[in-house]
Order: sequence, then C-alpha cells, then structure tokens
Amino acid sequence: MKENENIIYGRNPVLEAINSGREIEKIYVSKNAKGNISKIIKAARDKNIIVSTTDNGTLDKLSNYGNHQGIAALCSLYKYYEIEDILEYADKRGEKPFILLLDGITDTHNLGAIIRTAEAFSAHGIIIPKRRSAVVNSTVVKTSAGATEYIKIAKVSNINNAINNLKKQGVWIVGSSLDADVDFQNVDYTVPVAVVIGSEGGGMSELTKKNCDYIAKIPMRGNINSLNASVAASIFMYEVVRQRMGKA
Repeated sequence: MKENENIIYGRNPVLEAINSGREIEKIYVSKNAKGNISKIIKAARDKNIIVSTTDNGTLDKLSNYGNHQGIAALCSLYKYYEIEDILEYADKRGEKPFILLLDGITDTHNLGAIIRTAEAFSAHGIIIPKRRSAVVNSTVVKTSAGATEYIKIAKVSNINNAINNLKKQGVWIVGSSLDADVDFQNVDYTVPVAVVIGSEGGGMSELTKKNCDYIAKIPMRGNINSLNASVAASIFMYEVVRQRMGKA
C-alpha cells in the first residue's frame, strides 16, 4: 500500500492500463463509486485482475490525494513469466527443471530472500499464486539484492492447477511440512523437481499436500521446532544442488 510510485488512478488511466495489457497486481474500487465504474471492473475481471473494494480514505492515500475518481490500480514492478518459460529455460540449459512453488508466502522480506537464494543456487524459476501471496514490489526487489532481474517468476491463478500442469510434464512435486515422516535428505532431487514451501503461519494447504508426490521435513533437534519460510526454502534448495552436483 506504500508503493505509490506504482499507482495509477482515475477512471480513464486505469481503463487504458488494463486495455494496454500492463501488468496490474490489484485494482482498488471505492465502495461508493458510481457511474461507468462497472465497465472498468468487468474489463479487469476479464483479464483475471483482482478487484478489491475499499474506502475513499485508502484511495486518497494511494493516489497521494489526487483526483482518483473512486479507483486506483497497483501496477507491478516486475514482468512475470509463464510456467512454460521456466521449463524452456531449464531445457535450454540442458538441465532437469528445478522450481520453487510458494504456497501463500505473504511476507515480502521472505519472498525477496527466497528469490535471492533461488538465483544463487541456479533454480530455473519460482511460481507464486495471484491471491494470498506477496508480489514483487520495491521491498522484494531490495531484499532480493537485485536477484529479481535474473530469476523467472510465474504468477498463476491456481497453485494446484500449476502443480498438475508440472506433473503432466514429468516434474515431481516435493512438499515441505513439519508433520512429514520422510527426512528431506532422503528424497531424490536429481529428477525434474518442484519444491513447495508453504505459508509462514499455516504451511501448505491441505489440497496442495494431497497433490504432492512426496512430503518431507527438515529434522529439528533444538527447542524451536519450526523455521522461517525463507530459511526452510534455502535448506531444501541447498540439498537439491548438493545432490545434483554429487551425481555430476
């Protein structure tokens, strides 16, 4: 909400941004908006852009107290890729896909840290959902130390549809959970693989768990029985690289 440099406001500017295909994270509409606002909402939903109702006070802040006419759009700092782009990138490098699937990571610092580590370990890409997820904003870019310039990130409408799509293309899905019986080091990551990291509080959704081929845990021996999501992701990524380098 603080990224005002990425805000477009006013009915015509927002509609033009939608029609031009600009990457838009979310559109905020006043609860009291009237007139041709429905046309803009329909155009947004036709392109699967999230539309959220809010109050005029919030729109005032987003627009820096400009003439927002009851609507503002939060635009992306990053041009997202498709899942196919990530798989093609792996193929061009002559490598088996190595992908991160983030199931509801909402903290921008966690997302930035995961992107930074993924780039350092040469992951081919990251997949995030459109809803209930942090997006690539200036905080993420800064936290990633510029890694957003080099990593391919796909944003999907449904994380489980993305999982099923990857499975059809021969990618094995490994979920991370404290409740798992399998040690994460006992999973084979030398095959095409996507590692699922769940949300900071609740972990993976139940449906996502069901769609995983394996669910593995990082053993804990201290008094703290959980890890920050970005730390857990880093440990899994290191194991992927360790196994693949060992096999090479």
